[in-house]
Amino acid sequence: MARAATTTDAFNAVAEPRRREILDALAGGELAVGDLTELLGLAQPQVSKHLRVLREVGLVDVRDDGRRRLYRVNGAPLRAVHAWVAQYERLWNERFDLVDDVLDELTHAAAESAAEAETEAETGRGD
Repeated sequence: MARAATTTDAFNAVAEPRRREILDALAGGELAVGDLTELLGLAQPQVSKHLRVLREVGLVDVRDDGRRRLYRVNGAPLRAVHAWVAQYERLWNERFDLVDDVLDELTHAAAESAAEAETEAETGRGD
C-alpha cells in the first residue's frame, strides 16, 4: 500500500518531528520564518518547506505584516488527531492506575519489612 502524501491530512503532517517542533513553537504565538529558524536551529529552506506542508493541511495560517509573513497555529485540523488519541486515554489511565497499585503495594511491603527489621533489632538489643 502506498504511503499517503504528507499534505493529505494532519496525521501525516504531524508525523514528522520537525513539523511538530514548529507547531510547538507557534503555540506561543505568531512567528516569522526567521524567528523559527533561530528558535529551532534549522536552515530557512527547511523551515519554509515544513511550513508549506503545514499550510497545505491547514495546521498553520499566514498573514502579511508589512514585509514579514507571520505564521500561527490553526488548531481546528488537530481535532481529528485529538479525537483519535483520546480513544487511548482510558487505556493509558487504566494502565497507570495498575502501576500505581503495584507501587503502593511495594511501598507498603517495604515499610512493613523495615518495621519488622527495626522491631527485631530492638528485641535483639533488649536481651
